[in-house]
Amino acid sequence: MDRAEKLSINDVARLAGVSKKTVSRVINNEPNVSPKMLKKVQSVIDEYNYTPSPQARALSLRRSFLLSIVHDNPNASYVTEAMYGALEICRPAGYELIMHPCDFSKPNAIDRIIRFASHLKIDGVILLPPVSESVELTSRLKEIGCNFVRLLSTKSEDEVHMIYHNDGAAVNRIVSHLVELGHREIALIRGPENSQAANQRFAAFRSALKNKGLELPKNRVALGGNTFQSGIECAEWLLMSKHRPTAIFASNDEMAIGAIVTAQKMGLKIPAELTVVGFDDSPQASRMWPALTTANLHVREMTELAAQKLIAQCSGDIDAAAQVRVEVEPTFVQRQTTDVPATSAENA
Repeated sequence: MDRAEKLSINDVARLAGVSKKTVSRVINNEPNVSPKMLKKVQSVIDEYNYTPSPQARALSLRRSFLLSIVHDNPNASYVTEAMYGALEICRPAGYELIMHPCDFSKPNAIDRIIRFASHLKIDGVILLPPVSESVELTSRLKEIGCNFVRLLSTKSEDEVHMIYHNDGAAVNRIVSHLVELGHREIALIRGPENSQAANQRFAAFRSALKNKGLELPKNRVALGGNTFQSGIECAEWLLMSKHRPTAIFASNDEMAIGAIVTAQKMGLKIPAELTVVGFDDSPQASRMWPALTTANLHVREMTELAAQKLIAQCSGDIDAAAQVRVEVEPTFVQRQTTDVPATSAENA
């Protein structure tokens, strides 16, 4: 047979002198194949560079080999990093990845996600925040038999279906850094109240300040929307106060960059007259000047782990899914937007 021709599974069976079922078992790594048969089939596969038809494989295993990342996240770099992390694992395992953006604020958002997963017969989904925070959605996914892994900022008991990013540890490190520099008037631009991750960072920040003997009064907290524009507006409110803060922590980089733009428009020098810290370590954080001090969430690593868990679930190996590492700790990244308070610098 011409090696340029595309072999079918029947051709492989004929050339190896075995049954089609034996070839199928070898392709799908089933254990009940003798070493002799395995060697015969594998030699033909290697000689002719045979690759099984994805459609035939899906049909024989009654799986689509389709995975999806479901998200409602305005941060494009976060979503991109998540996509590349999942692809790193999906492609070698023979799975295709579909990105599914949604507006989770709409009343019918969950119904739409379920219809999408059912219509395309998606084998499993990776849920990004804030979609991942919905218990109703995960219950509905279980009902239709769709596997899932959630990226969460709060640790769940269900380790088979989650990857946990420990934001609290990174927030503690940020507060320690600010206090060590001498900051006492520290403000927060927090994320939306309906976001579990934003609430976690807010609680961790307030607790970390308290542990340092500092309070977080209401006039030092501005409610943002995780967007650049909301960072601008929140910083205007904070910096127009009679006793403006010497440092601002924004619970994501988009808002932190908005705060820096506002401060610079007001004539404040960063970091000589105002320290700013973000959270996420988006690509623009290291490309802007001064480069932003922030925390790296390791999004790509998280979705690599999520994809490993998900593929194990799809293969029916729950034990393997449970053994994949659950926790990822963000890393504090010090750059050029933090310094001692202006009053401390003047007295030095």
